[in-house]
Amino acid sequence: MTISLLPPSFDELTRQAVHTFWHSRNSGTVNATHEGGRAAVVGGKNMDGFIEVVRAVVTHCGLVADTVHVRKSKIVLPGFFRATKSWDVLVVHEKRLLGVFEFKSQVGSFGNNFNNRSEEVIGSAADLWVAHHHGAYGGVPRSRNEVREYSPALLNPVIQSDPRPPFLAWLMLLEECDASMRSVRCDEPHFAVFEEFHDASYARRYQILCERLVERQLYSAAALELTPTGKDNHRALSPATSIRNMFSEFAGRILAAVQGA
Repeated sequence: MTISLLPPSFDELTRQAVHTFWHSRNSGTVNATHEGGRAAVVGGKNMDGFIEVVRAVVTHCGLVADTVHVRKSKIVLPGFFRATKSWDVLVVHEKRLLGVFEFKSQVGSFGNNFNNRSEEVIGSAADLWVAHHHGAYGGVPRSRNEVREYSPALLNPVIQSDPRPPFLAWLMLLEECDASMRSVRCDEPHFAVFEEFHDASYARRYQILCERLVERQLYSAAALELTPTGKDNHRALSPATSIRNMFSEFAGRILAAVQGA
């Protein structure tokens, strides 16, 4: 018997999440003119529909809905380079951190905000993994003198020390329009950029970012979904960076936790 990793309602839930995004944004829930469009990038409650996707996958895989934390006071994790960070969703089962999600969106202002989003997503992962390596998510953080390093310090040392690390996921919902899909020139005053960035659109740059976040093990999964302005439909540029792949990977991790793997 074949058991689907994802709930039967997955596609409809993701479509509804995209609908909620555009409806919230267009209804004035988010002030899109604030700080030159920054609110459209940061998101806020306009990305809340994706919380329901997390909850549906978690319950489909056998955990209770209460393991999904979304309240402001319950989504804070300690950091290593800073005291704390608030994430969008945490999944905690029997005091074990199973899942950490960050949802972002961008509508317009692509040139102004792409690098900011890249720096943020990379830095957040580095902070989380080093904190995890120092025992921040399993009781009292260990003294730095108690932590053994088997190689020069890494941004993700957990790959050496924890066979069952938390599932860290990042989703970018990007407006699909001429400005996000057209080729963008790179400045190269001293050194050449990597070849794949030549004439790459902002959508393509986000796809490369997602691929490399996973390749370098900073994230368990990273997804880029494109949505035409004001529409409910969405699409990925590749299966590997799709929201379906991200949640399938997450579901596998949850099933392993439920079965005590």
